Amino acid sequence: MKLFNVRVYGIMINEHKQVLVSDEFIRGGYFTKFPGGGLEFGEGTLQCVIREFQEELGLTIEVIEHIYTTDFFQVSAFDNRSQIISIYYLVKPVSAMNFPLLDKPFAFEIPEGAYQVEGARWVNWEEFSAEAVTLPIDKVVADLVKVRY
Repeated sequence: MKLFNVRVYGIMINEHKQVLVSDEFIRGGYFTKFPGGGLEFGEGTLQCVIREFQEELGLTIEVIEHIYTTDFFQVSAFDNRSQIISIYYLVKPVSAMNFPLLDKPFAFEIPEGAYQVEGARWVNWEEFSAEAVTLPIDKVVADLVKVRY
């Protein structure tokens, strides 16, 4: 059975013109992506991105504007049975940012048998590009963000 997987992500740019990314170890692979995750049944996309930032970073955010929704076919990086539809929003924090930050990519320990480990870090604007993220849709969005902001 073929499925759709809806993902919702937030793009946060701080006052130092740095972009927040999430380094994640998932199912044995390393990925740099934007903070966010899967839409749950019964929630809207705005609720989803707000919930994901709260769950992942303990951060309350405000959604500023829609940036992009996937407009091409993309199969999941984790299985070949689902099509990914990703929605991206520009967001800003409305609570204190007290989450721990990585000082370099994947600077976290992976416990034996861990399924997923993640950490957030800021990427300087000069170093931010499609090359700074791993997933194909995120690369499209990174290019859009560089042009638009």
